[in-house]
Formats: sequence, structure tokens, C-alpha cells
Amino acid sequence: MSNVVVVGAQWGDEGKGKIVDWLSERADIVVRFQGGHNAGHTLVIGGQTYKLSLLPSSVVRGGKMGIIGNGVVIDPWALCDEIERLRAQGVNVSADNLRVAENATLILPLHRELDQMREEAAGGGRIGTTGRGIGPAYEDKVGRRAIRINDLKNLDTLGPKVERILVHHNALRRGLGKPEVGADALMAELSEVRTKILPFMDVTWELLDSARRAGKRILFEGAQGTLLDIDHGTYPFVTSSNTVAAQAATGSGIGPRNLGYVLGIAKAYTTRVGSGPFPSELTDEIGRTLGERGHEFGTVTGRARRCGWFDAVLARQAIKVGGIDGIALTKLDVLDGFDEVRVCVGYEIDGERIERLPAGQNSQARVRPIWETFEGWSASTRGARTWADLPAQAVKYVRHIEELIECPVTLLSTSPERDDTILMRDPFED
Repeated sequence: MSNVVVVGAQWGDEGKGKIVDWLSERADIVVRFQGGHNAGHTLVIGGQTYKLSLLPSSVVRGGKMGIIGNGVVIDPWALCDEIERLRAQGVNVSADNLRVAENATLILPLHRELDQMREEAAGGGRIGTTGRGIGPAYEDKVGRRAIRINDLKNLDTLGPKVERILVHHNALRRGLGKPEVGADALMAELSEVRTKILPFMDVTWELLDSARRAGKRILFEGAQGTLLDIDHGTYPFVTSSNTVAAQAATGSGIGPRNLGYVLGIAKAYTTRVGSGPFPSELTDEIGRTLGERGHEFGTVTGRARRCGWFDAVLARQAIKVGGIDGIALTKLDVLDGFDEVRVCVGYEIDGERIERLPAGQNSQARVRPIWETFEGWSASTRGARTWADLPAQAVKYVRHIEELIECPVTLLSTSPERDDTILMRDPFED
């Protein structure tokens, strides 16, 4: 039996929530290993919709342990709000089914404010962040001035750490013409929230090691997608953490040899939220139709997603960089009814064909897609649970996608409902 890492193979919003929830029935523990509350997962279970940002998808499954790893930056107020929202929906969230890494970095109100101030000051050059403080919190983590969850245990030693981080942030705020943050005010906020967060704190790397030794199945749940990775994504239009599968080890404290099978999630088309290059983007009626059919709005931000045809070049690149073993292809049903569907099979830049996305921002902006056109299908794929339920042209489309991305499609999703899934290979049995 294998542990499983689930990562996005596009720009995020690939439908990871449903897949992770579907896989969580086979897992004993689900671990969130990077990102913040700027990414969301939507789960539809028995007609009930749950929207998660920080909490692992396992919390809606009774008896499943969820862990927020050290690679996540945590807004404690947002986490408390999310817990209370789920409790109002009848979901039990307690230390019995949720643990938070003691060495996870906190997102403070000043991080959120700095994020928003920078985007405002950037004008037309803004990156398109969610303004939730994720980037500034990661900056402080790397700068070794962050406040971590275990710092909340002792208010006497917390004070000097607050003063140290404020030396940095108040200098930035003065430069942006904004009022400074007082140490007493920040200490008061942290003193109030600590009592709600500390009951969940644990030495999670030790917990995971014990679970691994006991033969427990562990599911590692990523946020965003490979193309938003701080190193391997469309820089600078990326998130502030590593989103590839290797981060599951660093962001949870488990050894890389114990990660197991890597499942990449990709839509049968492509979407992106925020600014940045998008070679296969469609700004015409087809793009709008994809957005309407797919209900393409960010789970966290509510922003409309940009839509386009499937980009096999980027998917293939994500698979190689991320060490992806198999692809879960989602939202196939959104392509129902098109007379023809297209796939981006290569790029052209300044008259030359290339088979990868360049690393440089200027080169990325000049990339143009090379299309391959396929016959569409009129019969519905929605709700299909076997290959026999799919139209022949839809099967042909999926098989050709496999050839283009040089990776097997091991799981196919045909609606938001968790059971509308076609499984070719169980990742936990690999």
C-alpha cells in the first residue's frame, strides 16, 4: 500500500477538493502541506456543499484525522472562522480530528494589510494576489522574523518577537505612507486568539512518523497548482510557496521516500485566476461558455476564472517537474455539446516552435498556441461512472490527451458529485 500526494497540474482550481475527498475514504490521515487560505476546495457531499480553505478535506469525514502541516501559513482568525462555519453545518471539528503543526507560521493582520497596500501601489503592474497576506507571511518566515504557533504558548517571550517583526513592518508602512502598528494592539489580538488555536497544536512530524510506522495510509493535499509554484510556475505571477509534490515532504516533516504515488489533477480544459500568461486562453464566446458551464469562480475570492482549451504542453511540463505518476482528469462533462474541441499541442514564439513554456516573463507573453482540433460529442458524459457510459469521441479525446501529456489518466471525474468518478487505477494500491 502506498501513501498518495495530490497536486494540481495546472494553475489551481482543478477540482482537487472532490478528488481528495473521494480518496480520503481510503486514507487514515489527510495532510495539508503548503499555501494559505488563498486557495479553496469545494466539496459536494449528499447535496451539501462545503467550502474549505485551510482545513484538510478529511474533516467532513467522521473518524478521519486532518493535519495542517508546517509548510502552511495560517491566519488564526480565518481558521477559527472556518471551523465555526463547518460546525454550523453540523461538522464536528476538534482536536480529535484536527492537528496543527507547532512550527507553522502565522499570518498576522499586518501581513494582510501589506499585501493589499502593495497591490494597490502596483497599479497596472499588480500580480493579482488575493490580498490575504500569504506572500508577506512567507517573506517573514524566510526572513526568520515570523511568529509561529508555538510562540503563542508563552506571552513573556512573545513580546520581544512581536517587537522584532514590527521593526521591519513599520519601516515598510512608513515608506508606503501608512500608520504604524503598535506592539500592544498586536499582542492583544494574539492573546485573544491563542486560546482558540493552541488546543489544536501538536508535533505533527512525530505524529506522521508514528502513523507511517503503524502502516497508516496518508494522503497529502496540495493547494494551487504546479504552474503557480514559486520556482517552476509563471513567475512572477505565482504563489509564494512551492506547490509541487516534493513540497509534501518538506511541508509536513515526513521523509521524501515515504511520499508514494503522485496524482496530478487537471481539468479537461484550462483555467486560471489572476494575472499572468495563459497561452490557450479564449476570450470569445467559447471561453465564456466554458466558464458558465464549469461555474468557474474562485472558491475563496469569487473572481471569475479565465478559461481556455486544454494545454498539453503545460500539463506535460507539470508532470515532469512534479514527478506525477497519473492524472485525474476532471470536468469532462463541461465539454459536452461542442461541435469541436481543441488542444494546445505546442507553442510558437517569433516563428519558432517550442515544446515548453519559457521561464522568462517577456518570452512567456509572446507565446502563441499551436492547436489540434478534435470532433466533439453531443451525448452527455455527466454522471458517467464507467467507460461504457462515455460517448466514443469523449473516450478518444481522453486517450489522445494521455498520448500528448505522456502520462496515464488514472481517474476521470464527470460531475461535482463524488461518486460520478471513473477509476482506472487506485493510487493507494500502486
